[in-house]
Amino acid sequence: MQHADWLSLLALTAFATKLVDGPAKNFAFGGVVLTQLLPGLVLAPLGGLLADRLNRRTVMICCDLARAALVLSIPLVGTLWWLFLGNLLVGCCALLWIPAKDAALPNLLRRPEQMEAAGQVGLVLTYGVSVVCGAGLFAAISGIPTVLGLPTTTFGELGLAKVALTVNGLLFLGSALLVAARLPELSRRSATARRPATRRTGLDRAPLRDGPRFLRDSPLVAGLLIGMTGAVAAGGAVVGSAVPYTASLGAGDAAFGLLLGAVFLGAAGGMAGAPRLARRLPRERVFTSAITSAGGALAAVAVTPHPVSAVLAATALGAGAGAAFLTATTIIGSEVDDAVRGRVNGVYQLLVKVVLAAAAALAATLVTLLGPRTVTVWGDAFLVDGTRPVLLGAAAAAVLAGLAARRRLRRAPRPVPTGTGADRAPSIPSRTWPNT
Repeated sequence: MQHADWLSLLALTAFATKLVDGPAKNFAFGGVVLTQLLPGLVLAPLGGLLADRLNRRTVMICCDLARAALVLSIPLVGTLWWLFLGNLLVGCCALLWIPAKDAALPNLLRRPEQMEAAGQVGLVLTYGVSVVCGAGLFAAISGIPTVLGLPTTTFGELGLAKVALTVNGLLFLGSALLVAARLPELSRRSATARRPATRRTGLDRAPLRDGPRFLRDSPLVAGLLIGMTGAVAAGGAVVGSAVPYTASLGAGDAAFGLLLGAVFLGAAGGMAGAPRLARRLPRERVFTSAITSAGGALAAVAVTPHPVSAVLAATALGAGAGAAFLTATTIIGSEVDDAVRGRVNGVYQLLVKVVLAAAAALAATLVTLLGPRTVTVWGDAFLVDGTRPVLLGAAAAAVLAGLAARRRLRRAPRPVPTGTGADRAPSIPSRTWPNT
């Protein structure tokens, strides 16, 4: 259940910030994200391998039950070390749950041609609707004292965070019950076809070994990776500075949830609108324009002094990022040769995780080192916290990466269709761009 994943991210961040004081708060959100990313970064091939070998329905049920127990144990133990360790174990469960869910999806569809539409709907639900629901639920829980007119001391310093984590654990439990009661056997069709592949015991190192060669030989792959590196680095900077940035706006945990929800609501809109733009413009133009637009929106986030304008700018940021992500995925699926597509996807996924983790850690460190400073403009003194220059730098990096990606993609040749008759692929128009 994707709602529970996003609620877990917000609730654990709120709980972590209450357990530490001073500059350590700057690392709370980044620490939660990093511990969730670490299992996928280190053991990603293992998750897909086990998803093919084990019964997928059983895997999903067991993982949901384990996540429910781990999340419910975090407020009971109430220590920072168990928060991060428990979150790491939750990430290990997700490492099995997500490949099992993705591999089971074709078995739930009636026709193979429904797969592309189902994939796009899944992206919108995962990075759009689910985030908005999770962020909205977290904001509603955080705003309980304000709505009911209760004193801030009613629930205590950790009370609301514990309530959010309890709700989160119950959602994971509900997901396990839903899979057990409503979904049929998920491994039936593909078990025979995939049995020979399960004899492999080693992990696939092809993405790591062949990645540099793809970058050197393919302008298309290089352009996509350059562009996504800048976009993901900007996203990592937002992750690393999100909590102190919200504090600089004079807002609390509820505003933090709303900002995150605004980013992913924009991402859902961007993913929904990108295919329409791609009918009028080349996909590569949509991809690079989305990245530069996201960089411009991030610059607006960096300079805005008010929560309302920050939410609007964050929505625009998410729209650019969502359009870029979906367009890059579509380009890889439609224009990269089938013989190397798996390795390109491996490099792409690995790059996203590595850059996101590194950028989040670096941003949190820079925010702590810079700290608040007084800047005088035209005789007026302004207090500027460390998040503003960090976000401006990330915005500049995203814009430069988008421009560099556009330059590389202009030199990328279109794949030449092969075959005759019914086997011949439709003609692909030239990648000639307008000079505007």
